[in-house]
Order: sequence, then structure tokens, then C-alpha cells
Amino acid sequence: MSFDHEDPIPGRAWTCDRIDTVIVPRARDLGGFSVRRALPSAAKQMIGPFIFFDQMGPAEFLLGQGIDIRPHPHIGLATVTYLFSGEILHRDSLGVVQPIKAGALNLMTAGRGIVHSERTTPELRKKGSQLFGIQTWAALPASHEEIMPQFEHFEESQLPTVRGDGKSVRVIMGELYGARSPVKFPWDVHYAEALLAPGAILPYDPVHDERAVYVVSGEIDIAGDVFGAGQLLVFKPGDRISILALSNARVMLLGGEPMDGPRHIWWNFVSSRKERIDQAKAEWRSGKFDSVPGEHEFIPLPQ
Repeated sequence: MSFDHEDPIPGRAWTCDRIDTVIVPRARDLGGFSVRRALPSAAKQMIGPFIFFDQMGPAEFLLGQGIDIRPHPHIGLATVTYLFSGEILHRDSLGVVQPIKAGALNLMTAGRGIVHSERTTPELRKKGSQLFGIQTWAALPASHEEIMPQFEHFEESQLPTVRGDGKSVRVIMGELYGARSPVKFPWDVHYAEALLAPGAILPYDPVHDERAVYVVSGEIDIAGDVFGAGQLLVFKPGDRISILALSNARVMLLGGEPMDGPRHIWWNFVSSRKERIDQAKAEWRSGKFDSVPGEHEFIPLPQ
């Protein structure tokens, strides 16, 4: 598990000039705090199976405040929640109650249908708290869209980290730099958090045809172009690139093989079949989804 191979030379275009699209996320409100949504966008719907990409925060909650995302449904996807700081309490219709803290991973596979809520605990509200992280949705392959829902939690210590030469990469899903995550997903993907010291160079091989880098904080250089926080850089397939950190930087590496066909996405529903989306709408409207134990609210179907 190392970065022990020759790096591309920053600024040499033939090694690095493979940026296809730069997406600047749009801000929107989610349960009382602002998020920046990079996917889906007009320029790109998916990167591998990743069809939704939200940066949550950084936010600071005063005494008595926090997030209150009421119970809502999902189908046809897996939610991948990873925090840099703070804590969220997850509850779902399987009966799972699981706090997620910085460095850990919550993987909720909706399959045929699940309902969940995300809230700040009363204990944290009493003293104030912060929240900063990424939630992405990974579309399930058509063969798995109707599987039974499930939930898995992975502690920080379970996710492998590769370190060296001013670089630290935690592999959240898939395999990178010789390290493999224990997280299982039914499609070929990679997803990782990289922390880079100023001057560090991170090689990024074409491990999959579709891949991207999201700049969470700091500044990076790719082939002489500078990119700052809040930008999703989508690469063309095939070539190795290098990421030069111009300051302390945190970036997310994400990608996978192209999905097995286009996806329909409406509200919290993802499916390869439009009629399945319509069915999910009708089921949520008529109360046919399972409820979340301990919750007495829900988000109504958007009009």
C-alpha cells in the first residue's frame, strides 16, 4: 500500500490535460442548512454509479440547533455518507439507529425501498456542534434495483489509509493505491478521501473509465491550471493525471465503470425504469412504505 511509482510531471499537458468538465455545485437548503450539489448537473448526470453528490456544510450550529431531515423514502440507490467533522444520527425503517462520526461510513442500500431520517442528537444540541461532510448516492445496477434494503456501518478504523510523502488517502469504497476497502458494492467503483500537504503530488491512474476529483478545501494544480474549493473536475478516460497541492488540500476521488444504461432520477428515487419512479411516488403518497420506528413526522411528496 504505497504511492511507489513515477509521478507525472505537473504542467506537462500530455500527461495531465484530460479534464472534460468542471462543475461548480449549486447551493440549496436541506433541512435548515446549506448544501452544495455537484451531481446531477446539466453537464453530467453520473460518474460511474455516482448520481448525486452533496457537500454538507461546513456548518456551525448554536445551542439548540442542528439538522432535522425528516423521514423520507429512497429506491434504486445506495446512500454513502462520510463526514469530516460533526455527527449525524441515522434512523431507518429497518429499525437501525446509528450515529455516524467523522471518518466513518454509513452505507444504506435502498433497493426496493427504505425510509430514513437524519438528525442532530439532543445531546449535541445542548452544547452546539459542527457538521461538514459529503453524501453521495450510488445508483444500483439494474439487477440489484429491487433487492431487499440493508444498512451497513464502517468505523474509521475499518477503512484502510495509505500514507507517504505528504499524502494520506483513506479508501472508502473499491481499491486505490494497493488498498482495498471492506465495503461491498455491486458495481466496479472507487471512492476515497485524500489529504495533501503543500507541494505533495498525488498520481491518479485511469483505474476506471469514469472518474473525477472534488476539491473540498485548499487549492490544487493540474497541468498548470489552478482549482479551488467547491469544484468537481470530471476527467476524460484513459490517461494518468497528477494532482499538485498548492496548499493544504482535501479532495475526494470518485469513479467507476459506466453504468448499465441511463437512470431516471426524481426527488429521492432512482431507477432504470420511469414507471418504477411513478410507482414509488404513488406508494409514498398512499403510505405504503414502511415507517421509521421512533419517528412521527415525514416529508410529503413534492408537488
